[in-house]
Amino acid sequence: MSTSSVKTARLRIWRGVDRDQGRYQEFNVAFEDGDSVLDGLVRVRLNDDPGLAVRFSCFNAHVCKECTMLIDGKVEYACIAKLREEIMQLDPLPNLPIVRDLVTDTLSHKERF
Repeated sequence: MSTSSVKTARLRIWRGVDRDQGRYQEFNVAFEDGDSVLDGLVRVRLNDDPGLAVRFSCFNAHVCKECTMLIDGKVEYACIAKLREEIMQLDPLPNLPIVRDLVTDTLSHKERF
């Protein structure tokens, strides 16, 4: 990253294994224009908290659907959504069991049995 174009996003990330007992944790993430929310989450894991749980299996392929989460209240792919110079709130998908942090159990009822 060239220092002249570096910006900072503040990611407010939901943490925990239970919706009733979870909490938010905030991280400042340096980025350049075009960087995705997934890029920012990977930086958090590498530089700040390796225990952050987030699911992904590819970068910018837009086909795996593994990184789907709520970004500022809207269901989006983290690999597509772009970082912005503001507080961005990241939550696990609604109406699904939480595995941990941003990871939800996305298996259908039929796949579980």
